[in-house]
Amino acid sequence: MAAQLLQYKGERPVVLALPRGGVPVAYEVAIALNAPLDVVVVRKLGAPGEPELGIGAVVDGDHPQSVLNEEVVRLLGVSDDYVNCEVARELREIRRRQETYRGGRSPERIEGRTAIVIDDGIATGGSVRAALRGVRRFSPIRLILAVPVAPPETVESLRPEVDELVCLSTPVFFHAVGQFYEDFRQTTDDEVVRLLEAAREHMVSASSGR
Repeated sequence: MAAQLLQYKGERPVVLALPRGGVPVAYEVAIALNAPLDVVVVRKLGAPGEPELGIGAVVDGDHPQSVLNEEVVRLLGVSDDYVNCEVARELREIRRRQETYRGGRSPERIEGRTAIVIDDGIATGGSVRAALRGVRRFSPIRLILAVPVAPPETVESLRPEVDELVCLSTPVFFHAVGQFYEDFRQTTDDEVVRLLEAAREHMVSASSGR
């Protein structure tokens, strides 16, 4: 992944990971590009009585961005009140995670920079779409999505959201992201914090010439 993105090293990019799984992938890219690493926290919006069934996703920011799967919302008859309550609940969790991951530090500046959004893979694309629209609101000069694997139809549906899209593998027979990893153990909050701190230390060391 890093080799495919080295062309952007001279643009002073900022690497933005979708936690938790996207952080280990994004960390390697950030080190290779000598770029700051930050997170874009996105939460799935669960259907009434079926929290694992996503009806959309929400990402925080100055203006929280939600993206709904309108077809699923219509088929299930989900009310606006339910959606609003679900968004509010997930925004609280997003802000908790941001505080955990950043420890009170300000987010990396995106305006006027090349922003590279990274996840460990994409299935339907709902969460990534919300993340991209949230990042776009911060006015990056270029918005890039980079993932190791995603089904071809999802890749094509996401192309209009970005300036560049890098996907290493687009298998036709796609069941879940985990099927393409030898080790797909869940990344923990502690691992996310550790990798973000390691990336910051790398940047400090690089800037001081050590």
